[in-house]
Amino acid sequence: MKIGIVVFPGTWSDRDCKQALNNIPNTKSSYLWHKDRNVGDVEAIILPGGFSHGDYLRAGAIAQFSPIMQEVACFAKKGFPILGICNGFQILCESKLLPGTLIRNRDLKFKCCDTYVKSSTKSKFSSVIYNSQVLKIPISHGEGNYQAYPNTIKSLFENDQVVFRYCSKEGYIDEDSNPNGSVDNIAGITNIQGNVLGMMPHPERSSSLDLGSKDGNLIFQSMVESFSQTV
Repeated sequence: MKIGIVVFPGTWSDRDCKQALNNIPNTKSSYLWHKDRNVGDVEAIILPGGFSHGDYLRAGAIAQFSPIMQEVACFAKKGFPILGICNGFQILCESKLLPGTLIRNRDLKFKCCDTYVKSSTKSKFSSVIYNSQVLKIPISHGEGNYQAYPNTIKSLFENDQVVFRYCSKEGYIDEDSNPNGSVDNIAGITNIQGNVLGMMPHPERSSSLDLGSKDGNLIFQSMVESFSQTV
C-alpha cells in the first residue's frame, strides 16, 4: 500500500510516522506538502501530529484551508483510508470530515504521558486487535478533550464509530483513566463510512519495544490489511 504523509508548517510527527510504517509489511510511504493539489497514486493518507501553523486561532483551524485538504476531502469521499493522529484528528474535525471538536484539556495543562486505550467496536482500523485488547499508546497534546453535541455522541455509539476509548491498564473505562476530559473517554472515532479515523493517542510513538510499546503497529497493520482489499 502506498501511503502519503501530509506535512504542514509545524508538523513534527511526519518522520515518526514514516519510521513506524517501516515495521508494516507491504507499505511504501512518501510525503505530501500542504500546498500540493494532487495526492498522486497514494492509496492511504496520514495526517500526523504537531502544531500545524502554530495552532493559531485553534488547533487545526488554519490547516483546514490548505490546498491539500481539498484533495484529502475528495480522497475520503472515494472511500480511501485516512488516519488523523493528534493534530491530524483536530484538522479532520475542523475540516468537517469528522464530527465534534477538540478543546483544551480539562485541567488546562499539556499532557504528555502513556495512556491505555481499547477498541470498543470492530473497525477496519482495529481489525487485527482482538476484542477488549488493551493498547499502551502515549498522548501529547494540550487540546485533546473531545466534545460533541449529545445527539452526535449518541449517533457515534449507535453507528459503531467510537473505535478507541481511554481505559485503565486493566481495561476499565472510568474517570480516572480519562487524561483530558473527553466525553465518554473517547480517544478515537471514524466517519459514518468507516474510512476516516481520528485519534488523539500517537500510535507511531508505540511502534517499538524500545519506545515502551509496539501496540501502535496494530493500528497501522489493521489499516493496511483491511483497506488493501478494497482500494
